[in-house]
Amino acid sequence: MMLSPSAESPGDRNSLYSQAQSNRHKSWDKTSPISVILVSSGSRGNKLLFRYPFQRADECPSSLSAKQRNPYALSTTGDVLEDQDGDSRFSDSILATILATKSDMCGKKFELKIDNVRFVGHPTLLQHSPLIQVSKTDPSPKREMPTMILFNVVFALRANADPSVISCMHNLSRRIAIALQHEERRCQYLTREAKLMLAMQDEITTVTETDGAPQSPFRQILPKCKLARDLNEAYDSLCTTGVVRLHINNWLEVSFCLPHKIHRVGGNYIPPEALERSLKAIRPYHALLLLESEKALLGQLPLDCSPAMVRLIKTCSAVKNLQQLAQDADLALLQIFQIAAHLVYWGKAIIIFPLCENNVYMLSPHANISLYSPLAEQFALQFSGHDLPSMLAKFSLPVSLAEFRNPLEAPAQEAQLIQMVVWMLQRRLLIQLHTYVCLLIPPSEEEPAQKEEDIPLAARVGGRSLSTPSALSFGSPTSSDDMTLTSPSMENSSAELMPGGDSPLNKRMTETLLTSLSEHERQVILNIPAAQNPEDLRMFARLLHYFRGHHHLEEIMYNENMRRSQLKTLFDKFRSVLIVTNHEDPIISIFQSPMEQTV
Repeated sequence: MMLSPSAESPGDRNSLYSQAQSNRHKSWDKTSPISVILVSSGSRGNKLLFRYPFQRADECPSSLSAKQRNPYALSTTGDVLEDQDGDSRFSDSILATILATKSDMCGKKFELKIDNVRFVGHPTLLQHSPLIQVSKTDPSPKREMPTMILFNVVFALRANADPSVISCMHNLSRRIAIALQHEERRCQYLTREAKLMLAMQDEITTVTETDGAPQSPFRQILPKCKLARDLNEAYDSLCTTGVVRLHINNWLEVSFCLPHKIHRVGGNYIPPEALERSLKAIRPYHALLLLESEKALLGQLPLDCSPAMVRLIKTCSAVKNLQQLAQDADLALLQIFQIAAHLVYWGKAIIIFPLCENNVYMLSPHANISLYSPLAEQFALQFSGHDLPSMLAKFSLPVSLAEFRNPLEAPAQEAQLIQMVVWMLQRRLLIQLHTYVCLLIPPSEEEPAQKEEDIPLAARVGGRSLSTPSALSFGSPTSSDDMTLTSPSMENSSAELMPGGDSPLNKRMTETLLTSLSEHERQVILNIPAAQNPEDLRMFARLLHYFRGHHHLEEIMYNENMRRSQLKTLFDKFRSVLIVTNHEDPIISIFQSPMEQTV
């Protein structure tokens, strides 16, 4: 919240005090900063220019004493009762001394742990232009030589903060420092703001010595200093939404998002490392689901945003995979991946599988199924005649969208069903289940002893990699069954599908693909009636490396350019050695069922 630079009233004092207390409670969250501090170092020594929250125990009427203390003594009053993990125990002089580093440490990550507080920043050296230096022999007036040598924007965190949170806070500190350094070189913005802050501190110190009542100079600085308000806004945003948008000197924009605040499901946050792995694993057969309306999302974009992002948002649909989206938006597939990852990271979209009638959904274990929840009210307002608990009850057990299909219903009702499913996916009320296949050969009764060839199948057939193809041949599915997005991901796919199942070349290929199996496993497979058909046997051998339970049906369809009906027919023919299971896709499951966090 940005405060107006007006005279302070008693109401404003109460408001600021309440806000400081509220922010103090927020600091108990492991992902929220305790405070933000701006320090500088120059010819006049080390100075603490601003810190927020600035309400301190010694400012309250119940303060025990206002006597002058040693500036380097630690304040222990109220530590136990009020701020065990806070930085209020450190005086301004102490913080200025320990946070204003030497010039050698500038441009690097600064991290310091003292008791239960960890300080993270990015000290930045100011290199002023020689044009503004004052000549010693020229008496004519010149621009005043800046006295500031370096500055540091520091975030105080709890000592046991997650390393990923520490890294994110350092990233934000570095971004703010770069913007301030640029504005200082352009128009001495930081020097002007620092002078204003120091002047207000001197004024309050004089008043305090006269009246004897302790006052916080930072409260007076806040409504009069733009930089102080920016730091205040950054702190409040980090404690609430996790999205920071600043305009330093009303000129340079600094954008930042704390993923720990944005990506939260079921009371837990999604680790940034898991989010990064998921974004690296998205494939052209995935889809992008926007979490906000197109109008709302476009309204949040900056004026100088990429036209490609605007085009993607306008074209995006839950029934289009990323490959189709690239065609419709007339963008390269790689660019679609980059924009999709950007939207997901900022919490504006999630990765799903395109909606089709074969999709199987189930109620999420984290769903709020209360009859009078806010989500139930929103659902009733958006879809009149329907209530959320009844709709969620239909997904108590895994069910495909095809089961809701009624040929006698109007197309508008089917479209409304899709809208309701999309609405529930946006609120993480549903999870999607995919079909996975595992090869399970019954053990041989004649050879009970463990041999080297009895190594699990996953270890023996795992050598064949499934990398993303470098070249993609675009194609659009015509129906949910014909989900064949052509991809030359397998170099020998065309050779393996050569006509003439009895040709010597095809026989050698089939034998080569089955070499990863033991003699007993090969014999069991060859004894299956379907194996007598060379075409079926060759297809089974070709897909053998997928039968590890790591690749779902849709991935196999995409990689091998096959139809759903072909795969299901093959699974049925070899059902004596294939086990079919249904569970979530690990790539997108983090958006519905995050990993449990240990305290």
